[in-house]
Amino acid sequence: MAEATTTTTTAGPRAGIGADADRPDGIPKVRGEFEFSSDLRRDDMLWGRTLRSPHPHARIRSIDVGPALAIPGVSAVLTADDVPGSMHYGLIAADQPVFASDVVRYQGEAVAAVAADHPDSARQACEAIVVDYELLLPLVDAETAGDHEPIHPDGNVVRHLEIRHGDPEASGDVVVEGTYEVGMQDQAFMGPESGMAIPDDDGAGVELHVSTQFLHVDRDQVAACLGLPPERVRLVLSGVGGAFGAREDVSVHVHATLLALRTGRPVKFSYLRDESFLGHVHRHPARMWFRHHASSDGTIVKVEARITLDGGAYASSSWAVIANAARFAPGPYRVPNAVIDATVARTNNPPCGAMRGFGAVQACFAHESQMDKLADELGIDPVELRLRNALRSGDVIVTGQRITGTAPVEECIRAAASQPLPPPLGDDMLARPGGAGRTADRTDVRRGVGFAVGFKNLMFSEGHDDDSHARCVLEGGVATITCAAAEVGQGFVTIAQQIARTVLGIDDVVLARAETATIGTAGSTSASRQTWMSGGAVELACRRVVEQVRQRVATTAGVPVEAIHVADGRMWSDDGSVDTAPGSALADERFEVTTRYAHEPTFPLDDQGQGDCDVSYAFAAHRAVVDVDADLGLVRVVQVATGQDVGRALNRRSVIGQLEGGIAQGVGLAVMEEIVLVDGLVKNPSFTDYLIPTILDMPVVTAELIEQPEPGAPFGAKGVGEPPTISSTPAVVSAIRAATGLDLPRVPVRPQDIALP
Repeated sequence: MAEATTTTTTAGPRAGIGADADRPDGIPKVRGEFEFSSDLRRDDMLWGRTLRSPHPHARIRSIDVGPALAIPGVSAVLTADDVPGSMHYGLIAADQPVFASDVVRYQGEAVAAVAADHPDSARQACEAIVVDYELLLPLVDAETAGDHEPIHPDGNVVRHLEIRHGDPEASGDVVVEGTYEVGMQDQAFMGPESGMAIPDDDGAGVELHVSTQFLHVDRDQVAACLGLPPERVRLVLSGVGGAFGAREDVSVHVHATLLALRTGRPVKFSYLRDESFLGHVHRHPARMWFRHHASSDGTIVKVEARITLDGGAYASSSWAVIANAARFAPGPYRVPNAVIDATVARTNNPPCGAMRGFGAVQACFAHESQMDKLADELGIDPVELRLRNALRSGDVIVTGQRITGTAPVEECIRAAASQPLPPPLGDDMLARPGGAGRTADRTDVRRGVGFAVGFKNLMFSEGHDDDSHARCVLEGGVATITCAAAEVGQGFVTIAQQIARTVLGIDDVVLARAETATIGTAGSTSASRQTWMSGGAVELACRRVVEQVRQRVATTAGVPVEAIHVADGRMWSDDGSVDTAPGSALADERFEVTTRYAHEPTFPLDDQGQGDCDVSYAFAAHRAVVDVDADLGLVRVVQVATGQDVGRALNRRSVIGQLEGGIAQGVGLAVMEEIVLVDGLVKNPSFTDYLIPTILDMPVVTAELIEQPEPGAPFGAKGVGEPPTISSTPAVVSAIRAATGLDLPRVPVRPQDIALP
């Protein structure tokens, strides 16, 4: 029988909760040694490629694959006729075909897939397939989609949602209204979609190594299309080069696995950049009308809104995105009365789905533009107006739900507003609008300061079954953590180790690879949920292992269990015979626990948009400083200051990284990022023409973290990934308005919007 360790420990693990722990994948990534999904290799692999429609809407008269099969090195060509299982897949509704068979509904829709011994042979095979199309008039306007002939068997309207809160007839002393638009933004991750499918030796199953956000749901969709039971399809997380929502939907998955099972060989897909722009979902474009009523002292009386989102050709997660846009439409303010109508519709534009901020981004641009209008109309400082109306814990939002967690909106506002402003524009020409173009004259540059506040839910909502599983194995003083949470750059691999170190009191924590065969779901890496949900699962598993250790230590030491105490990664006995870290107390024994973690239940909204549909909320405020050359229409974002509600910062360095990355995408949407569509056709599917902020475009970011631990959350932490993107965009546009005096109701703000209003 093992003996209890009596070594005294006076300090906890070196990199537990609260430390700026290093990322376990950081050094390999910096050295170029980290294996991303595009790096996968097998000696006997084939290369896959998808033939995509060049048209946004057309009827398929015929497909001739014979010329492709005649090309040397081509092993297989598949069409809809070769799908053995479900012909459709989808996140919320299975409405998207594996291959189009009768009609294509957007430019880029998959029509066929090929496997060949070289990527050039695969490309040539796709070009050789003969498809006879009858062109149809595309539906490209979401606002007219409800009255348009259906382009899909399920109709054009994916969801219409009404929120009726308080007195719909209420009115205020002051009324302001406006119509706002948000363009289509791309997630623009650095690593295009890629993966490799490897058939089982018996040909009756398949293993898919892929970059994804949602392993188990991917598995279930793939299995259904293959006509296989889920246990015959194993997904393994491969290195992910960014995600931001676009990897929630399947991409290469079904095509790769179909070809692997057909050929009996591994098949690798790796999209080129232009295909990536067509092969994943985007942020929903929006058109929004808002009307705010307020009393003469600035108190909001009522918010009215009509929101229309363009969902593109298929539903993806639009059903949930429109709900977010609707219920966060009033912003993080006390609004006693609201009348909100929100619709998301199918069109023949590229499909839209999850992207960082998930509906709240679009709504925030509108409601914060309205708050600036209201402040101007009332002659009240914009920051003061927001403070007067800021939500607090205990307040009721427009869905009728009471905020029971922390809601430090005022603190976020004050933190953003109080940070030092940047120095005035100097003589450095590179620091002026236009940068290296050296086009802006210093005397033509005007500075503006703008402000915005936003909020969003954490975790899944509206009754969705949301949980995460984790396993802790403790042996030899080393903990091995298994969880299927997808690490997409957000830092879960760091936090999981920190949680385990803190609970177990040891430094040696190993993370097993995320996959579907040996552990239950962790849900999606989205909705700012993994720190809470999978972090909670890891904490629970570790604490239950500690309890097993406590029981064994008591038996071994011959003392009652009640005499063994555990706290802060330390285990000790009343008589002093035991004083050790739980993780190293019985090094020659093995302990193992698998747990399921779930949050408190949520509920669907009723027909009035009322109900306790969310778990918790996170808040952020941003102040932006911009320099504008109005004659040239050029903008330089000089500084973005933020105050963000984080619950508790488990790793401050990681949190700051998330804030900086989220602000970069918010700045991009404000002044440069947009997929340009003409009659359903994407005109800029490259990083030459689709612009994203580089290091030279990024402003100085200053941040104050508001730490008010959230009740019920692991260690009090809230997810931090989405709020930085939500209100940074309207803050930048507000600053441009302050510099120019222009209304600017649309993002991104284009040079012509400033120079040629």
